[in-house]
Order: sequence, then structure tokens, then C-alpha cells
Amino acid sequence: MATLVIADHDNAALKPATLNAVAAAQKIGSDIHVLVAGQGARAAAEAAAKVAGVTKVLLADDAALAHHLPEAVAPLVVSVAKDYSHVLAAATSEGKNLMPRVAALLDVAAISDITAVVGSDTFERPIYAGNAIATVQSSDPVKVVTVRATAFEAAAAEGGTASVEAVGGFDKGNGLSTFVGQELTKSERPELTQAKVVVSGGRGMQSGENFKLLEALADTLGAAVGASRAAVDAGFVPNDYQVGQTGKIVAPELYIAVGISGAIQHLAGMKDSKVIVAINKDEEAPIFQVADYGLVADLFKAVPELTAELDKAR
Repeated sequence: MATLVIADHDNAALKPATLNAVAAAQKIGSDIHVLVAGQGARAAAEAAAKVAGVTKVLLADDAALAHHLPEAVAPLVVSVAKDYSHVLAAATSEGKNLMPRVAALLDVAAISDITAVVGSDTFERPIYAGNAIATVQSSDPVKVVTVRATAFEAAAAEGGTASVEAVGGFDKGNGLSTFVGQELTKSERPELTQAKVVVSGGRGMQSGENFKLLEALADTLGAAVGASRAAVDAGFVPNDYQVGQTGKIVAPELYIAVGISGAIQHLAGMKDSKVIVAINKDEEAPIFQVADYGLVADLFKAVPELTAELDKAR
């Protein structure tokens, strides 16, 4: 049977994590279908049809799906799931909100945040904040899985020639949830989970005002700005900056941790980064145990100096 990938999109275009979910699906089988659910989402469906390895795109275009409410999307997924052995989605906010509902409606186990495909019924996923890897085997008729995007190389966005097929006549949910509004943080910097360079600050930044030091460094490097949970809980920055087990999982080419002690919860979200640089005045800070390069220094002196030197080198 085929594998169904639930597209993460904004109705106009696919979000990059969808390509990582398709890559995971390719390790399960060769017949990969993508479900695009939304309103006015034809452009996203056509983009999905061009993804290498995708053989069919299902487009569910309806006003009830405009804001991707999981209460509306889950019944749709369940209605088509009988034709598939696996249903996958990226472990983004949308995927983590949707897939447990799908699993519950199908009366199967939800397999979350996989980092490897061992076989068609066997997967690896991190446990204990990433300190151990569990191998999970499922005998359910439909495997409902979320995929850690950073663990899989993205499938090619071009090269596919899949057909786009409309889906209709589906259950539109019970209507108990309605979309009221949303507040989005707008930034010219890269999206945190997709950035090649991330500069993150922790409790050691002491205030939100001091994050301007990191923003200046990030702008010089073309980087995204992140934060530890301690910095978010202290109100220094919004919670969409949070990197960690209960925040965003990142794996950039370069991760600069400034004033971050290195709690297990934070390490779980960034320890797969290719190169880790830590700046902290406490030479005993746990972050130095995972850092490739460490600087024991006062961040309020070191960060401006680093920014200035990088500006000269540009």
C-alpha cells in the first residue's frame, strides 16, 4: 500500500518541513501520495506535485479547512487513511497538533518524532530528552507517524510529475472549534528551524533589551535568533524563539549559544547542530561538554567584539 504525507503549507506554498517528511516516506516505500488540505491551496498542491518521489497529490479545498484546524483536518485524513499503510507528517506545530487526533480516531498508536526508518513497521525516536534512542515496532494496520525534520535530508522540490486529484465529500468536523485570529511574529531573518546559522541566548542575557546584542550578531551572520526556555519563561523574548525539547528542534550548520548553561531540555533541541560554539563566563557550564568551540568570557564584552570583527571581515 501507499504512504500518505500530510503537507504543511500556508495555502500558497509548501513549508520546507514537508520535503523532509517526503524523504522519510521514501525510506518506507516508493508510492508516495501527498494530502494538501486548505482553502485556495491549488498553488501548494501544484508545488507538492513537483516534489521528487511524489506519485499523487490529493487536494482538499474547502472553507472549513482554511486555517488548518486539526478538528477539521483530522476527519478528512481518517476518511482517506484506509487506502494507506502509513500516514506521515512533519513534527511541526501543525503536525504535532493533528496526528495524535488522527491516531485516536483510527484507534492506533501515534509514533512521534521519528529520526530514522529501520523498516516499514520499525522506527527510531529519541527519548529521555534525546539521551537515548528507542526502537519502536508497530503492528497497527495504519502507522501514524510524525517526522523530526532535522533528521532527514529534504527531498528535491523539483523533478516530480505527480497528478493532482480533488478530494470531496469528507466529514468537516463537529464545528466545536472555530478560528478567531492569530498574531504572527514577522522578521526578515531566516525561520528558526530552517536557518543555517542560529544565535541563541539564555538566562545569562539578563533582559530582553540585551538580546539586541544577539540580534546584531545574527544580522551580521544572516542568522536566526533563538533562546533557551529560561529566557522565554523570564519574558526576555517570545516563545516562538524557544529551542529545546518543548520548543523547536534545530540542526543548523552553526549554532552559537550565548549565556546558555546547557540544560538537558535545551540540548535536546540543538545538539545535532554541525558546529556548536558556546560563550559563557562559567567554565563549568554543561554547554561546554557538547560545544565544539568554547569561550569562557563575559558575553557583554565578547559578543560586541565578535560582531565588530565579523563586520570588518564582510
